[in-house]
Amino acid sequence: MKRSTERFLTTHTGSLPRPDDLVRAMFAKEEGVPVDAAALKSRIRSAVAAIVEKQVEAGIDIVNDGEMSKPSYATYVKDRLHGFGGESRPLVYQDLVGFPEFARRVFGDPGRARRRTPGCDGPISVHDSEAAETDVANLSMALARVNAEEAFLSAASPGVVSLFFHNGHYSSEEDYLYAIAEAMRQEYETVTEAGLILQVDCPDLAMGRHIQFAQLSLAQFRNKARLHIEALNHALQNIPADRLRLHLCWGNYEGPHHRDVPLADVIDIVFMAKPNAISFEAANPRHAHEWAVFEQVKLPDGKMLIPGVLESKSNFIEHPELVAQRVGRFAALVGRENVMLGTDCGYGTWVGQAAVDPDVVWGKLAAMAEGARLASQQFWGRVAV
Repeated sequence: MKRSTERFLTTHTGSLPRPDDLVRAMFAKEEGVPVDAAALKSRIRSAVAAIVEKQVEAGIDIVNDGEMSKPSYATYVKDRLHGFGGESRPLVYQDLVGFPEFARRVFGDPGRARRRTPGCDGPISVHDSEAAETDVANLSMALARVNAEEAFLSAASPGVVSLFFHNGHYSSEEDYLYAIAEAMRQEYETVTEAGLILQVDCPDLAMGRHIQFAQLSLAQFRNKARLHIEALNHALQNIPADRLRLHLCWGNYEGPHHRDVPLADVIDIVFMAKPNAISFEAANPRHAHEWAVFEQVKLPDGKMLIPGVLESKSNFIEHPELVAQRVGRFAALVGRENVMLGTDCGYGTWVGQAAVDPDVVWGKLAAMAEGARLASQQFWGRVAV
């Protein structure tokens, strides 16, 4: 994984706005409408090429495919794995329970309404082994046309799969998690064997507290989180830690979030995960104060932080000086070489998500790049180029 000793690097969480025609095609596919598979595959390839170019133009150093091939960061696994043919169950977000009118607005999102989360009703195994290879090929072709520092692909963690797809087959939660881990291993290793960085998305380690495990005590939830980490590390056992990053998330939706578990209550367990770099929300109103956690918590040797310096649900374009201040707080506490700028979460977490206008997204990312230059001047004494 790229570490800079002369300037702050920039990246983002993963998903980016999809072209309108691709959104329509993927909506149709999710609804069971016949779609020309070859045409969709070609459109995804061209969308990846375009989104990589836009990232580089915006000043992003560590780029990705924008998750163009996925209906959402987690639910895509239903198309790649056997075993998910059961009934869907709605998720209950504890912070929305007391705000029913607002909850209806949140769940009325046209993209969210089309997401399918069928339960596990049989043994889990790899169904489409070529899908990850296609993602790698699409990104590799796009990278050949630009000058990027490094690139990554994201994948769902075993824990977040267990959050969205309830278990109706395995005798225990542990058996279920390890079955997912074994099946996802192929995708994880396909990405890293191609020379790309793998980001494992782990909202289960934070969002899981107020959804999947809301009825448990904090101590009980921490035990569940440890089990999720153990399954994740099992799946990653053949991949070097410096080829891995992890995204921690409390849920990329506009909401009260007053039931979010504090970062201080989970960060020690998160650090038990194998990935060297930890990406996490640090800009939104519920978590922007948690940079102070690292006044007390020591960053383990070899670990790196990717704090969100851009909010992912607001159409405000952050001022570059604010971006520089945000990353500067972390750099002052854990060392400038141990910090990279990121975003709170994605800007296209599921197909059809439009909380932030696509044009505004690129303005926000450009502001992050400018903020990185300002912070680099402050911490290294020169403006990054």
